[in-house]
Amino acid sequence: MLNYLWGFMMLVGILWAAVHGNLGQVTAGALESAGEAVKLCITMLGVMSFWTGILEVGRRAGLIEQLSARMRPILRFLFPHIPENHPSLEAIAANMIANVIGVGWAATPAGLRAMEELEKLEEDRRNGRLPGPVRKRGIASNEMCTFLIINISSLQLIPVNMIAYRSQYGSVNPAAVVGPGIAATAVSTLVAVIFCKVMDGERRI
Repeated sequence: MLNYLWGFMMLVGILWAAVHGNLGQVTAGALESAGEAVKLCITMLGVMSFWTGILEVGRRAGLIEQLSARMRPILRFLFPHIPENHPSLEAIAANMIANVIGVGWAATPAGLRAMEELEKLEEDRRNGRLPGPVRKRGIASNEMCTFLIINISSLQLIPVNMIAYRSQYGSVNPAAVVGPGIAATAVSTLVAVIFCKVMDGERRI
């Protein structure tokens, strides 16, 4: 649907420029924007590579596992029906840690791994190997829904990506968004947790 929407807007813009004799400016703007996009991608690639590497070093050094253990009360509160020491908990913790330091791109691999482990958990429940409510195939489990909502609304203490964006475009104070970012994401995370708990209770009735 988005592909059609973007395609329609681009077509309308080109036709409008052609009718008003501004097609040359549209072409120049498109080329300039393409160049800016490449520069931004290179900048963000460096940021993403750096933080992904940091997280991988932390994982291999056992730091992620230690942080996951310290986060166990939080994970137990958010995901009470995931068995102790299930592989999904470490992946969820890694994703949450990456989101907290504001590197959402680096959180993606851990998020995908967490969803894969949660799907395996559902398969184990369907096959009777683990207790718990069973959903039909194609329907996300409560744990999957909670993880996605928490991931989207995640608390960010250091919005690294946003600081990099602002620095790329010449902001005088790129880190000025830290305070507002913490406040906004703290509220969004609180609302997300309340919503997940309410909906989790309703879906289990």
